[in-house]
Amino acid sequence: MRIRSFIIAYALVLAILLFADRRPGSGQENRYSHVVDLTGAQNQDRAAAKPSAATRIIAPAALIPGTWSAGQIPAERLIAPLVVMDVKTLPEQTSQITLDEIAAWESRHGVIPQGAVVAIRRVDAVNASTVAPLPITADAAQFLMDARYVLGFAIESPTDLTSDRALARQLALHGNYVVEGATRLSSIPETGSLVIVAPIKNKNAAEASVRILAMVR
Repeated sequence: MRIRSFIIAYALVLAILLFADRRPGSGQENRYSHVVDLTGAQNQDRAAAKPSAATRIIAPAALIPGTWSAGQIPAERLIAPLVVMDVKTLPEQTSQITLDEIAAWESRHGVIPQGAVVAIRRVDAVNASTVAPLPITADAAQFLMDARYVLGFAIESPTDLTSDRALARQLALHGNYVVEGATRLSSIPETGSLVIVAPIKNKNAAEASVRILAMVR
């Protein structure tokens, strides 16, 4: 029941945003044309004999106990501008977004909006189930959190945040979350979209299933 109520609440938020965006007098440039569900399909957990969500949120509490759990992340941090960056991933090596690549991205698209969620999509096809470090360097992530006030990151594959404990600590201290298992990022433009992240409202869960939607202009 709690899960259903939480999803209904976010559906209402989405409906309100869509309605407000279509009011007479709204600028054409501010309208959203469609919604893309970035949530992955459920996976079958053979050990538990039940389906498990392919898309989940890693809350600050998973990195530093006592910080926000999935259900404690303030609602205003779960609706944000969505920025999409590409990372080239080769079969034998996982690349990461660097400071230079962020500078190049901003030279093409403009400064990253304050308080955005950054989605990182792969350019080269790899196994989406492969667990890898967060596909952004520590100094690049630190810049986004300090200078652009980024709220979180969305990636396509499972991630091992323990591989860089210093970065994991900074993510938690900044209240940042990571959504792993996001899909259909190739259908999202680099800028102009709005993301809605809807985790299960469980105050004790450091990691939880999540629904992620993108409103695209």
